[in-house]
Amino acid sequence: MFAMCTDPDSLTQLDWMLCYLTTGKHMGLYYAFGTVLLLLALTAPAALLLGFGGAMAARSHFPPLSWLGKAYMAVVRGVPDIAFFLFFVIALDQLFELVRHKVKCPDWDTEIWQGSDFVVCPAAKLPLATSPQWVHDTYSFLIAVLTFAIVFGAFAGNVLYGAMRAVPRGQVETAEAYGMTRGQAFRRVIVPQMWVYALPGLSNLWMVLIKSTPLLFLLGLQDIVYWARELGSTQTPRFTAYPHGDWRMWYFLFLLVFYLAFTKLSEVVLGRLMLRLTRGQATLGGETQRKAAA
Repeated sequence: MFAMCTDPDSLTQLDWMLCYLTTGKHMGLYYAFGTVLLLLALTAPAALLLGFGGAMAARSHFPPLSWLGKAYMAVVRGVPDIAFFLFFVIALDQLFELVRHKVKCPDWDTEIWQGSDFVVCPAAKLPLATSPQWVHDTYSFLIAVLTFAIVFGAFAGNVLYGAMRAVPRGQVETAEAYGMTRGQAFRRVIVPQMWVYALPGLSNLWMVLIKSTPLLFLLGLQDIVYWARELGSTQTPRFTAYPHGDWRMWYFLFLLVFYLAFTKLSEVVLGRLMLRLTRGQATLGGETQRKAAA
């Protein structure tokens, strides 16, 4: 990256380390950190939206919709995450290609499922073989976001479903007695108050989501754990201009510090959010604030 890095053998120890940390592979590591943060930023609201939809479906008075919402939360929560990550990557990819195949190749007369092979017309492939590499990377990333959202949306739905039921029934009955419809009572009474009961569970879910980001490698993405293992392994002069011994411990130590710092920051932000939500509420947190202010 720097002009002085053209001859690593002539560098001082400090310059050698500076050049080493700015190689192309290390840029891949830094890019992976950005990928993880972007994944979290997109997955959290998507999972919350899916969870809210699942919780509303589970509360529905229409039995098939209620069964669907409860089945979504029960099935995803009851199966190991790694199994769903492996399943959804294949299932979602084939579903998208199947839809494109039906639209783009209506005259296709060959069987799509040929034994264990899934064969669609070339125009239906996602992404196209002629697409640049960034398109392939973006597609894999979006599949990862959708997969994480589906899995963690089920857990978020279970938390929100319990939070909705925790809102005192008397408040809903009072709202209905004042002439509110069931939908109005839900929007104006249940939804504003349920977050107080949901936030502890959602906070734990956020921490689990952070710790699950190393599973990105299952979805075909080169995550920070992959790069830490790759860069920290012994490098010989034959294959690199910056040879070194087994440095994996230091790379993984850096990841340990990163995750601890990130979770600590999350705890501080979520704690302040909880204080804001419980202010004036008839909860233990609200009572504690009132006594402190007295």
